[in-house]
Amino acid sequence: MLLNSKFVVLISACTTLLASPIKKCKFPDKEGLVSVFKDGVNAGWAMSPDEACIPGKYCPYACPPGQLMNQWNPEATTYSYPTSMDGGLYCNNDGSTRKPFSDRELCVDGEGTVSVVNNAAKNVAFCQTVLPGNEAMLIPTNVESGKEQILAVPGPQYYASAASHYYVNPPGISTEDGCVWGTNDKEVGNWAPYVAGMNSDANGNTFIKIGVNPKHIDDFSGNTPNFGLRIVCDNPQDCNGMECELNPKNGYNKAKGPSSGLSLGAEYCIVTAKNHAKAKIEVFEV
Repeated sequence: MLLNSKFVVLISACTTLLASPIKKCKFPDKEGLVSVFKDGVNAGWAMSPDEACIPGKYCPYACPPGQLMNQWNPEATTYSYPTSMDGGLYCNNDGSTRKPFSDRELCVDGEGTVSVVNNAAKNVAFCQTVLPGNEAMLIPTNVESGKEQILAVPGPQYYASAASHYYVNPPGISTEDGCVWGTNDKEVGNWAPYVAGMNSDANGNTFIKIGVNPKHIDDFSGNTPNFGLRIVCDNPQDCNGMECELNPKNGYNKAKGPSSGLSLGAEYCIVTAKNHAKAKIEVFEV
């Protein structure tokens, strides 16, 4: 009789679970945000495509080009796991979302000191990583041929004083195809040829770095890209490290510039734009 009672209780519990599935927090698609992975489990959040925004989680989101996500776990004051994953809105038990910082907007303008000028014949997809978040290159910035587009430069007050990071796909790759993790059979996403990073300090300096992607070297070593990157400044006298360039004509995995270096086997160069000076990353074909 006791076993039968336990069986009835178990059946009742299972029925309750089936009748009350875990709630998902809906992506706020009317708040001016950029929807990532519009279909499927994700449904808009800047998370893995098969990852839902469920109660108890922080759910990152993408902002328009030039802006940064302005919400994260208030306890995430340093770049350290696991709080480095806690970007975005908090998902409540009832399926609603909550701003961790109630007095802040969802997105905030970057410093406005770095832009992309696309001199290639086709569009170029600059894909920003999600931080705080899973650091996948999911946030899209499409730059059409012959156009200029602002990038998101964090100020010193941003999350953990972190920089923004971009993966630069070959010309002609859409943000839909390029702003994904991808696989090592294509030179897109995590295997894009180049990476770029930028941040600023309290003294008005902006630090801009362009480099060869170490993952491209791992799986596509010697496969020379058909395009390059260089950093230029509106007022060259306000910038240190000029002539920073990734030009395939100089060879594979070669960075030129006085502030060049090597990281994880990949060459890079850095320009410092002083006094809030503006710099541009030029995309050019070879």
